[in-house]
Amino acid sequence: MSVWLSPPVVGQALMQHWHLPPAMLTWLTDSVQLGFVAGALCSATIGLADRFRPRPLMTWGSLGASCTTLALLWVGGGWLPFLLRALSGACLAIVYPVAVQWVANWFPHQRGLAVGAIIGGLTIGSALPHLLLGLPLVGNWRAVLAASAALAAVAAILVRWVVPELPGPFHPPPFRWDRVGSVLRHRPVMLASIGYWGHMWELYAMWAFVPAFMLASWAAFWTGGALVGIVGAASFVAIGVAGLGGALAGGWAADRWGRTAVTTLALATSATMALVIGLTYSQVPWLTFAVAAVWGLSVIADSAQYSVAVTELCPPALQGSALTLQMAVGFLITLLSINLMARLEPLLGWSHVLSLLAIGPVIGIAAMLRLRRRPEASALADGRR
Repeated sequence: MSVWLSPPVVGQALMQHWHLPPAMLTWLTDSVQLGFVAGALCSATIGLADRFRPRPLMTWGSLGASCTTLALLWVGGGWLPFLLRALSGACLAIVYPVAVQWVANWFPHQRGLAVGAIIGGLTIGSALPHLLLGLPLVGNWRAVLAASAALAAVAAILVRWVVPELPGPFHPPPFRWDRVGSVLRHRPVMLASIGYWGHMWELYAMWAFVPAFMLASWAAFWTGGALVGIVGAASFVAIGVAGLGGALAGGWAADRWGRTAVTTLALATSATMALVIGLTYSQVPWLTFAVAAVWGLSVIADSAQYSVAVTELCPPALQGSALTLQMAVGFLITLLSINLMARLEPLLGWSHVLSLLAIGPVIGIAAMLRLRRRPEASALADGRR
């Protein structure tokens, strides 16, 4: 998953190398999100995960993402880098969703913790480019992209030759366009999806802009390579390490105390951090880092639980369509929040712009509290709601 955010992490250098305007910077993320959505829809529609075993499918997806990232080292600008980014997203669409469904099948019990582990892997992988950028021997854009591509290739090797096969058959339900209407009319599933969409409004924008926030905020304390290294390490810890802990803790807590309870608490905490972090701008660095770490932990703690809730609330015939729709719309929403942050930061400034990310969690909280009051919520987490 490190290939997901490695080009945006070194985006300024890439824009200069490719002679592209700064306005194109957000498309380093936007194009991979669009590719991921298109890949997930196509894969689920043709039942790719039902035609091939998950291990070879994830292996080829990882290798494809590795190759498309490595190819960025040799392109000369224009539209080709963004096409390669879209292809990276399409390759990751047969890694991440397949992994989630695979693990969900493997763990009919403690499913929240199991899927939380996968989300934790996504989180720490997405944060790895920040750590790579801060390393003395890797701290340039070519080395970051090459190292990220190498990590994806290592992942392919691990999946192919180390990860054991799922015991028993693996037949994930396909996405059916003619069942979208039934999913939209399924009130409990839609409430869980609205919770997820509110969460996604915040998640990727937080991952994209908190490192930039720290870079701008700490410029008064450090400069040059020292600043880049410190921000890189701090971003990796606040987003990756804290996020991994949050995903695991959130999965364990949701299995134990209920999905709506844990998602509501996580959303409320992350919304509070979004509102508070602007107050730390240009203040002592440890204060900004502490808020960022709590935000990084809470922003991902609930992520797995919306998909798990769909598997518990939805009839088997609708599960594939419901999960794919939830994920596709969620990643499209990230395009809106990321681009809105990029456009409004020059107008509002770092002290205020990140507070807009609290909008998503507030909507998510309302949806999850309504779901909690419905009788169908008794199907969640073995009756723990």
